[in-house]
Parts: sequence; C-alpha cells; structure tokens
Amino acid sequence: MADHNLDALDKKILRLVSEDARIPFLEVARACNVSGAAVHQRIQKLTMQGVLKGSRFNIDPEKIGYETCAYIGLYLKDPESFDYVVEELKKIPEVVECHYTTGGFDMFIKIFAFNNHHLLEIIHDKLQPLGLSRSETIISFNAAIDRQLPIVSIDEDDE
Repeated sequence: MADHNLDALDKKILRLVSEDARIPFLEVARACNVSGAAVHQRIQKLTMQGVLKGSRFNIDPEKIGYETCAYIGLYLKDPESFDYVVEELKKIPEVVECHYTTGGFDMFIKIFAFNNHHLLEIIHDKLQPLGLSRSETIISFNAAIDRQLPIVSIDEDDE
C-alpha cells in the first residue's frame, strides 16, 4: 500500500475538489491562499500518484430508466476462472462494480436493471453462462448513504 504523504495543502485541495469536481482551480487557489499554478501542479502530482482518478459526471441510473439496483454474490464452478469471468463481466454494461471478496462468495457484483424482469434476464442469459455454480441476489431499495470517502481532518497546526 502506497503512502503518499499528503500535506495540509494536498488535503485541503482534495477536500475541495471531492466536494465539487467542477470547482475552478482559481477558486481552489483562493481558498488555499496559493497561486492557481500551485493548485494546477498539485492536482497533476495527485493525479500522477493515483490519488485522484479523474473526474466525471455521476448519472442517476433511475433517471435514465434503471429502476432496479442489485448486488449479486457469485459462486464459480471453477474458481481458477476469475480472470475469464472478470473479462466477460466487463462486457455486460449493467455490471457497474465487481469485487473479489472474502467469505462465501467468489465475487460480488453490483448491477442496474430496468426492472425485475430485466434483472432475471441478465442473471439467466448473461451471468449463468459464465460458469456459475450459483448466485445470490440482493435487491437494494435505496442507498441510504452514497458518498466519497472523506479527506481526514486537517489539524489547525497544518493550516
């Protein structure tokens, strides 16, 4: 695990851009009492280190017709087929996350479907042919918490 040794300025910049990825660098610079060039250089450094992984707009799946969110635990017939299964899951647009896990499941995925009938089609037609011995599906009614990981507090001494 990499230790990026973030200083107080890095943390403050990260806090600001994680709250609003569209915030202008000059506004970040003013909030941090540094130049726009300094913010630009820090953003580049944090991106090169892999701390920042780009920026994107978040689309509300429900607003574009995906009314069912499900988490599915996958049990593979052949656990050595992980790499193959992951590559095949990447081809299924409804799969938005895939995790290797501890516990009973070999993999755990998050998918969006238009409705329960569509969910059944995805499981039957797209997931089962991947070599599953079985799967367990949990449907999410609503995300009670959906947020970015917060940047640790900046001590007053750091500012």
